[in-house]
Amino acid sequence: MLARLAGSLTAVALVALAAMASGLAAAAGPAPGHVAARLVAEQTALVPGTTATVALRLAIEPGWHTYWRNPGESGLPTTLAWKLPAGYRAGDIEWPAPRALKAGPLVNYGYEGVVLHLVPISVPADAKPGTTATLAARADWLVCRETCIPEGADLSLELPVAASAAPDAEWSRAIADTRAAFPRPLAGWGARAVASGPTIALTLVPPPGAAADPGTLQFFAERERLIAPSIAQSLVRSDDGSYVLTLPVASDLAPGVARLQGVLAATNGFAGEGGNARAVAVDVALSGTPVAGPKPRLTEATVDLSSAAQPADAAGASLPVSLAFAVVGGLLLNLMPCVFPVLSLKALGLASARGAERATMRAQGLAFAAGVVTTFVALAALLLALRGAGEQLGWGFQLQSPAVVTVLAVLFFALALNLSGLFEFGALVPAGMANWSHSNRQVDAFASGVLAVVIASPCTAPFMGAALGYALAAPPQVTFGIFVALGLGMALPYLALAWFPAWRRVLPRPGAWMLRLKQLLAFPLYGTVVWLVWVLGAQLDNDAVLRIGVVLVTVAFALWAWRSYRGGGARAWSIVAIAGALAGLAIAWPLLGGARAGPPADRTASQAGAAAASLEADWQPYSQARVAELTNAGRTVFVDYTAAWCVTCQVNERFVLHSPAVRDEFRRLGIVLLRADWTRRDPEITRSLAALGRSGVPVYAFYRKGRPPQLLPEILQKKTVLAALAAL
Repeated sequence: MLARLAGSLTAVALVALAAMASGLAAAAGPAPGHVAARLVAEQTALVPGTTATVALRLAIEPGWHTYWRNPGESGLPTTLAWKLPAGYRAGDIEWPAPRALKAGPLVNYGYEGVVLHLVPISVPADAKPGTTATLAARADWLVCRETCIPEGADLSLELPVAASAAPDAEWSRAIADTRAAFPRPLAGWGARAVASGPTIALTLVPPPGAAADPGTLQFFAERERLIAPSIAQSLVRSDDGSYVLTLPVASDLAPGVARLQGVLAATNGFAGEGGNARAVAVDVALSGTPVAGPKPRLTEATVDLSSAAQPADAAGASLPVSLAFAVVGGLLLNLMPCVFPVLSLKALGLASARGAERATMRAQGLAFAAGVVTTFVALAALLLALRGAGEQLGWGFQLQSPAVVTVLAVLFFALALNLSGLFEFGALVPAGMANWSHSNRQVDAFASGVLAVVIASPCTAPFMGAALGYALAAPPQVTFGIFVALGLGMALPYLALAWFPAWRRVLPRPGAWMLRLKQLLAFPLYGTVVWLVWVLGAQLDNDAVLRIGVVLVTVAFALWAWRSYRGGGARAWSIVAIAGALAGLAIAWPLLGGARAGPPADRTASQAGAAAASLEADWQPYSQARVAELTNAGRTVFVDYTAAWCVTCQVNERFVLHSPAVRDEFRRLGIVLLRADWTRRDPEITRSLAALGRSGVPVYAFYRKGRPPQLLPEILQKKTVLAALAAL
């Protein structure tokens, strides 16, 4: 019966693969975004010598938003790069009045639902009626919810050139409604702005006879770094009937501010010439000199959108490309240092099974692949479920939990002791179960696949970063498909060796060397345990390191005592072994149940504590506010997105980023180095990775003002970093 169960698990995994492949076939083509964009025209034709209105229509998915010309405390405005026929000219985007969009403690300015951005197009007088003009543009926007995704599209609109034009039946009304809602001049009202320290008083004097109260007022500054969006604006009505709106000055005040320009929205509207306007345009001289206001205290943050843009290697990504990246990334994952200890055991098993029947080896290969793929799918499901519940998570999220790190440390320590010969796993279970396991190798192969993925999860191989970033921004069926492709890539080498007996001839013949190799392979596992203990110390403190050390010693003693009992020793040895196991569980319990994986409540205090000791003098703690502050000041910033549990990160840091040549070049160029430590869960870093199209570490990014982030490969070489620095 159990044998049938093992076969069923493999069959279920394969059926799931077939179903996933079917779903991917239906989803083929470019990944759907969160915004549907198109160009639409107000009239049916272009008339020579006139100005036509064309609109970029953005239909935004519910719950998401795009940004105004001043995005607020984070974000990027929508842009249009036109490619027009000779003689045609496109004007600037005419922006509808924005809304204040709260994202945690930050306030951004933007749009939800459907928005039309109107653009005037000048038609040359010599345009020939009877011809057709193609108006093409590249539109780019940033769409955000909890995370932010750079999106864009190449759009075009063909319109005939004619002597006259009629209103477009489908779009003229929507464009006219948008134009009617544009901020109007503040007609009839008096306005003046006076700066006094960290505030600006905007005084509004209603026209004679206008007694209607405009209601709640909100000012949206046209210029960034003038008014602090997240600090409340206070409104007072004076005895003379005027309204005084006090505006808080931004903490990173831009220099040379001489005018107050922007949009003023009123819940009840402004009574005046032309009717009641919900939003008016303000443009008044600023008296006095404002000074930078206090920096608002933030308890959480959204993506650093002041510099977020689509990374070059993600541009133009599609489902087929991402699937290919996933397969190649899965293949390369076998070479990552965190995966080697487990897969080396599988290689040892292939060598010892040289003479096994073809059907047996193929079944084990399929079982191993099923274990790998099933675990990848399970991780994808768990990750999507937690992200859907509001958690900010990415690839390797489980290793951000001290409890998971503790369990893995004990597991690998037990595996290493087994390879060293201290005990055999068969001695830990009843003889019947041991015999069943020996005769049902598919179950062992399936479990090996599960274990390989669990230990591989903190690693991000080359090509994986782009594939995972695409996966987590795509619909669920595409996400699962890319995770399946990762699993197939990782399982492919072992599956190929198991399926084709001739390929196994390159492996050495079985012999005494296998016992020595088995014992030798224990040492990579001991090294893995040391690394996991170090990760636990980085997550918690030195007391946790001492506690896990005592647990490991207790586990070793319990296993030795149990082997003594099963080898014919007195029954007292079994009591000693059980007592040792219970003592180990009791000692480890605070690590399993009491430790929290979430980010510290006070980020600054946390990094000023134990983690600060591990930061080199050249590196500063990462924060999105710090990146924005430095780039706005014209500095180039290099961010190392890393984690203690990411072996690739540690290798890159010690052998490349800490090398004298790279360090000296960073200093010579005056580049500011920030370290985004993702060892414990940190929503700010998670969202920043998402803005880069990534969901795991390592990630290395250069940030510069007015330019998209520049990403380096996951596997660093000195020459790669030096070449990137030389090109800045």
